[in-house]
Amino acid sequence: MTVPAVAVADVRREQMLQAAVAVIVERGFPETRITDVAERAGASPALVVYYFKTKSNLLVEALRYGEDLFYDAGSRRTAALESARQRLAEIVRMSCNPGDDDGGSAESRVLWLDLWAQSVRHPEVARVREEFDERWRRTIATVVADGQRTGEFADVVPEDFALSFTALLDGLGVQVALRDSVITGERAFALCMDYAGQQLGFEPPDSTGGHGVDLRGGAL
Repeated sequence: MTVPAVAVADVRREQMLQAAVAVIVERGFPETRITDVAERAGASPALVVYYFKTKSNLLVEALRYGEDLFYDAGSRRTAALESARQRLAEIVRMSCNPGDDDGGSAESRVLWLDLWAQSVRHPEVARVREEFDERWRRTIATVVADGQRTGEFADVVPEDFALSFTALLDGLGVQVALRDSVITGERAFALCMDYAGQQLGFEPPDSTGGHGVDLRGGAL
């Protein structure tokens, strides 16, 4: 049976995106070359250019790919959780412990560092950064609104909470990604959940001591 050309092209494109993510994470965007991505993907540089045109486009598409992996993993991990508090805790855990998940969030966080740096000088990258930030805030706001409907969360404006909460998540997430000796994943999780508890009116889980703590939110 002959595989349709479109399907082959889709597979080839995904292979290049996987290669681009790996190379950018290893070397950083400024040091990543089209030839590096082509070599990692087992393709020619000309073929990479054919699919993505420019290096900036390749970064943008690699970011989209990494983001989609993160959200797909988040959907899988929260689908079976019954409460909004559990879902919020799982999202926080994935953000604060980027090396301990199945969705590539470690790669996503490192890519975000490059995205922020490049968006300062490249308008096309800045537009994508704004789009991704909006998606992130909308994800949190949706969980909060769900929790309000079930009576789990206090009466706050979901969008306002999401704005402050994602800023906290991102700021601490950067420190975790940089392997700061003070801000560990566990401490970042505890700080975020403590803030969420104060704002949303629930008792946060005890996640500061490392004594058999379930960072996946199952104890909520």
